[in-house]
Amino acid sequence: MGQKAEQIVVIGAGIGGLAAALRLAVAGENVLVLERHAAVGGKMRTVPSEVGPVDAGPTVMTMRHVFDDLLENAGTTLESTVDLIQHDILARHAWSDGSALDLYYDTAKSAAAVESFAGKREADAFLRFSERTKILFDAFDEPMMQAASPRQMDLTLKVMSQPHVIPKMDPLRSLAASLSNTFGDPRLRQLFGRYATYVGGSPYASPALLSLIWSAEQAGVWSLKGGMHTLAAALAGLIEKAGGTITLNQGVARIQTDGHGVTGVITDDGSHILTEKVVFNGDPRALSHGMLGQNVGGAVSKSHVEPRSLSAFVWSFAAKPRGANLVHHNLFFADNPETEFGDLAQGQVPSDATLYVCAQDRNDSAQPTGGAERFEIIMNGPPAQSATYQEEAAQCQTQTFERLSRMGLTFETTPTLKSLTTPTDFADLFPGSAGALYGRSPHGLLAAMKRPRAQTKIPGLYLAGGGAHPGAGIPMAALSGKHAAEAILADRTSASRSRRTAMHGGTSTGSAQMAHGPSQSSAS
Repeated sequence: MGQKAEQIVVIGAGIGGLAAALRLAVAGENVLVLERHAAVGGKMRTVPSEVGPVDAGPTVMTMRHVFDDLLENAGTTLESTVDLIQHDILARHAWSDGSALDLYYDTAKSAAAVESFAGKREADAFLRFSERTKILFDAFDEPMMQAASPRQMDLTLKVMSQPHVIPKMDPLRSLAASLSNTFGDPRLRQLFGRYATYVGGSPYASPALLSLIWSAEQAGVWSLKGGMHTLAAALAGLIEKAGGTITLNQGVARIQTDGHGVTGVITDDGSHILTEKVVFNGDPRALSHGMLGQNVGGAVSKSHVEPRSLSAFVWSFAAKPRGANLVHHNLFFADNPETEFGDLAQGQVPSDATLYVCAQDRNDSAQPTGGAERFEIIMNGPPAQSATYQEEAAQCQTQTFERLSRMGLTFETTPTLKSLTTPTDFADLFPGSAGALYGRSPHGLLAAMKRPRAQTKIPGLYLAGGGAHPGAGIPMAALSGKHAAEAILADRTSASRSRRTAMHGGTSTGSAQMAHGPSQSSAS
């Protein structure tokens, strides 16, 4: 092979950045990934415990085909890269009245479970709902999620060519209103309404179209042996194997530009790196608020990053559980979802909250006994509103573990506040995010069209991650990385513009890739 072209800098090693970097490295590009934290993964993070690292972010994989495609493009397979565990039980759901419902990978088993839970009429409604959401997913996958820059006119034409899709979209209703028209049992309305929270929204303000998220989960749920962070570590290893470089503990203070586009980056330690291509895998709001330099503040419109999505209070700990029979995915529902989401809409910690409990060491066949296990518990919260969440953290602790206790789940040792990540903590971990975990709010029928695309208004600056199109969640973030990489590779084939060799405010030696650079460390 000949000498590689000028390096491409990827800022951030979340799943979007890693997916972009891997595709670019495999294509022969000279890739440098800069990550401000001590490990790759971004929101796919862990905290230590006595029994090993505990996931503190995403807990399962859906839309597996996205990762199959990513790994096949890298010359390998998902199965040979990580240890996958497919779950027959998608999730176990519990209510304070003592009722419970398991949903399964097998639709017929789910329908039988719903019939036992709520009767034949509701089981039939569930089957119609599942069929409808699959039609919606299939209709919007290619023109929306798989498209790098979907246009409203293209989507309109696509839908008009399939008129049977329009009533299934239920475009004039919110998700909650649509579910009220679908199910008679309020518990089922509450269950399927929770899918709005997967992208940081309320079912009372999110469009009915978000019901298609159920189809993605029904198509299969996988966890990874050792935790979801093993996927990020595996991708990092493949990037380095393909010739890319990953530097940890190195953030970027500023992206440099001239009158034509990107010219380089300045790292937190003052080093200057020459590059004409940057993939920003952080929250796009950081750009619009000038946190990487006022010169790139216009790369993303504020309307593309505001208003903000929900945040969360996340407990990550190891303890010995008692009581409830758990699977990997467990939901303990609030008594009144209108109260829960009403509080969130007012920027308040909900007084009555649904709790998601991931029993990381459990699956359909593995039921550990006798020792401490790893747990992640998530309670939705508003984005960061104040300098501290100390009072709210104490409130969250009381509410979380008292509710679980009332519903039959206790722990031998109650976790302390050191095990809790608050919205303010997330704001600190991910600059510019305001603690919102899913980027822009999904509220409103056209919200999905308002997320920023891979290509920004500044030549040479691209976006990847859950804050960019097609949205939040690890499959979507991976797709955003694909869109960014493909945009860069397409630009490589177009006529290159004339560039000067000296970088404004940086070094004037065109051959130098980094001045006073940090040591390089492996994430594999």
